[in-house]
Amino acid sequence: MDILVIGSGGREHAIVRKLRESPRVGKLYCAPGNGGIGADAECCAVNAMDKAGMLALAKEKAVDLVFVAPDDPLGAGMVDYLEAGGFLCFGPNQKAAAIESSKVFSKGLMKKYGIPTAGYEVFDNPAKALDYIKSQNKYPAVIKADGLAVGKGVTLAQNEAEAAQALHSLMEEKIFGDSGSKVVVEEFLTGPEVTVLAFTDGKVMRPMASSMDHKRAFDGDQGPNTGGMGTISPSPFYTEDIAKECMEKIFLPTMEAMNQEGRPFKGCLYFGLMLTPEGPKVIEFNSRFGDPETQVVLPRLKTDFAEIVEAVAKERLSELDIQWAEEAAACVILASGGYPGSYEKGKEIHGLDEKGQAEGVTVYHAGTKAEAGKFLTSGGRVLGVTALGADLNGALEKAYGAVEKIGFEGSFYRKDIGKTRAEA
Repeated sequence: MDILVIGSGGREHAIVRKLRESPRVGKLYCAPGNGGIGADAECCAVNAMDKAGMLALAKEKAVDLVFVAPDDPLGAGMVDYLEAGGFLCFGPNQKAAAIESSKVFSKGLMKKYGIPTAGYEVFDNPAKALDYIKSQNKYPAVIKADGLAVGKGVTLAQNEAEAAQALHSLMEEKIFGDSGSKVVVEEFLTGPEVTVLAFTDGKVMRPMASSMDHKRAFDGDQGPNTGGMGTISPSPFYTEDIAKECMEKIFLPTMEAMNQEGRPFKGCLYFGLMLTPEGPKVIEFNSRFGDPETQVVLPRLKTDFAEIVEAVAKERLSELDIQWAEEAAACVILASGGYPGSYEKGKEIHGLDEKGQAEGVTVYHAGTKAEAGKFLTSGGRVLGVTALGADLNGALEKAYGAVEKIGFEGSFYRKDIGKTRAEA
């Protein structure tokens, strides 16, 4: 199978490297890709949102399958467009991708079908939203943009002033465009946060190994929310009993709810969960692999990834037995100084070999470009350094050992990835 992967980040690099392990995969293309992905696949300069360009590329390369990895093209109907053009795709169509691209839709779905989640209200007027928050008088207040916002559309307002500022930024300044036309105001849940990705073809649901993401920029969960500063797998909090409860009360009911709504979901469904004192509840759905969760989950997959991807696309997932390694995995993100705010690009990265890798670990490139035999920074999150170990401490030791030898001007990383957190 020749495969085209759409996207340009660390998640896509992890997907490409896992597909490369399969004896069933022929040529691998990635559009637009990045500096590090170029060592593992042929990068093609087509924007991830360019439907006509992607269809032309898929035809030119005569690929057998297109793997649509990021949220924006999924939400914009990339799968619908490519399928209409005759290509087999991994990823949900636009109607199914609404489970991520509209918070209002996903919250309504959970309310309608009794899937456990935080209490909430929806607003299209900032003054009314603020009045509601004031009347509740419970902080932090959780304010979420309805639409996609590059993983940064959630504010935990600690007081009325922060709530007012968040609503102003989202709804009046439109910092995420139309994504902030409506907001969801939620109750704040407490407990450990867990991510479970699941393969589903709309008929069966196969959860992957659990993981835990660290969203805040700085140690001790301080600073602004980011797209993720590091991850571990498995989550120390996600027991077999909890997994069973999630399957019965959340995973299967979500698949069935989407079928009932005429939006069957095929691809990777991401469950962001909070293990509250009342049991597991959904914080968010994503319609694709998470970033950087993919970087610790896929390295633990023993079953042929290409075989799973094809089975999902052809609705034959029930035929597969998916196996996971016992080893633990840890990923530490190296970020540009200033991220998630403004940062400089074009810094030379030191400590990598000619293929952009380092000894004893896998380096996933998120924001890099290759130029004249060097790797330069081109994003906020630059590299994800992932290691496997017999246990979590072993994996963390290897990952941090490598991270200390890699760097660039202004680089920073969290020193406390994988430390047990009772609360996220």
